[in-house]
Amino acid sequence: MSEANKEINDFTRKTALMVDQKIIEVLGLGVDKKIKNLVNYQVMSGGKRLRPMLAILSCLTCGGKIKDVLYPAAGLEILHNYSLIIDDIIDNSSTRRNRPTLWAKFGRSTAECVSINYAAAVFQAANRSKNPTEVSEAFSILMKNLVEGEIMDNLFDIKKRKEEIYIVQNRYKEVLLADYFKMIGKKTAVLMQTCCEVGGLCAGAKKSQIERLKKIGFYIGMAGQIKDDILDVFGEEKIIGKKVGKDIMQGNRGNIVVLIAMKKLSRADKIIFRKILYKDKINNKDVETAINLIKKTDSYQKGMKIGRSFIAKAKKELSFLSQNKWNFTLNKFADFMVEREK
Repeated sequence: MSEANKEINDFTRKTALMVDQKIIEVLGLGVDKKIKNLVNYQVMSGGKRLRPMLAILSCLTCGGKIKDVLYPAAGLEILHNYSLIIDDIIDNSSTRRNRPTLWAKFGRSTAECVSINYAAAVFQAANRSKNPTEVSEAFSILMKNLVEGEIMDNLFDIKKRKEEIYIVQNRYKEVLLADYFKMIGKKTAVLMQTCCEVGGLCAGAKKSQIERLKKIGFYIGMAGQIKDDILDVFGEEKIIGKKVGKDIMQGNRGNIVVLIAMKKLSRADKIIFRKILYKDKINNKDVETAINLIKKTDSYQKGMKIGRSFIAKAKKELSFLSQNKWNFTLNKFADFMVEREK
């Protein structure tokens, strides 16, 4: 493990303990003891707590205090997990982090009910901040963007949801890199953007500082999703802790290396590759073939170059903020998001 990664992991562990206390507190407000374990299942299933950490670092960079950002940071993690509950239901995913997903363990209707608890808890967390109106507004805008990103991602789907009229009528015939960037911007990067924004709000930062923080979060989020896509194809299963090729198995075109490969492959290889993606049932051998085809291109190198370019943009914005120890930690966090191995 690099020194930068160790520093980030150590800081995350320290802040996660404080944030988790607030998460459990807020999720449990007004909830009957009989269902508290049910409500806590999703958020206590794991996760690096990177989003709360980003909010905390942004707050500290702008001269704020940890105690002022803990509730909003908890709200951001609850909101993130709220989106995961919905994602798992939509994608019919039965496992996450090597555990049954909420709906797979307790049933779809129960998971849908619990998700409403999470949505309510998000704003209960906002109400416990020093500036609840601004934080609530940021959360509201974020949730609307996440919905747009999720719908767009569903429209990238090649063959599933044939019973859904809107998806069938509006499905993308071809997905371009510009479409991909727009989708991950709304589905993923905007969450990191809001983490930085909320951190600045809790620190009482100037409007100009908050605008820079939003850009920093957005760029880090873009790079982070690109790295996730790269790891899905090029990662080592022992390190990332899950099977590679999930996006290929699902026929998902919303992956940067898949999109780059589809442009770079020879005509003959492209026919084989597209045939695999469009199969009703993609098996492990198909995934292996598709990954080997991707590796014939420079999709890894190009994907990493694009990811690093977003991090360079984030660091440029960071250079305009106070050059304190927390700014330097944010710089390391930015590097971590694109250079990590899992």
